[in-house]
Amino acid sequence: MYQTTIHLKTSGEGDVIDITPFVLDAVSKSGTETGIVHLFVVGSTAALTTIEYEPGAVADLRKALSRIAPSDAIYAHDDRWGDGNGRSHVRAAIIGPSLSIPVVEKRLLNGTWQQIVLVELDIRHARERSVVVTILP
Repeated sequence: MYQTTIHLKTSGEGDVIDITPFVLDAVSKSGTETGIVHLFVVGSTAALTTIEYEPGAVADLRKALSRIAPSDAIYAHDDRWGDGNGRSHVRAAIIGPSLSIPVVEKRLLNGTWQQIVLVELDIRHARERSVVVTILP
C-alpha cells in the first residue's frame, strides 16, 4: 500500500482543479504495477469527479450544478446553521467525495480526455483542501 496527501488551495465556489498530474506522480512513486488508486477529499463542500478538463465542459458542469441545486432555493441547512452554504453541501453530496481508478501496467487507467478534478463548492471563501491518495496493489 502507498498513501500520500495532495494539498490544494482553492479560490472559492466554482473552482475546478485538475489533479491528474498529482495522481500520476503518486502512481509512479508507489511502484504499483496493478491495483487501485482511491482518492478521497476531506470536507463536505468539495467533491471529486472526472471530466474532459477543457473550458466548455467545465462551464457545462458549473451550469448543471446550478440547475440541480440553485443558489436561490431554500435549504434547511441554511435555516438551521445560518451559513448560507446549503447548496454547497447538496452539490458535493451529489458528485461525491471519492473516486477509485484502476492501475494497469504501472499506468493510471483513465481515458485520454478523462482528467481527475477537485470541484470546490463552498460559497463562503477560498479553502485549503486535502485529497488523500491511497494506492492498493
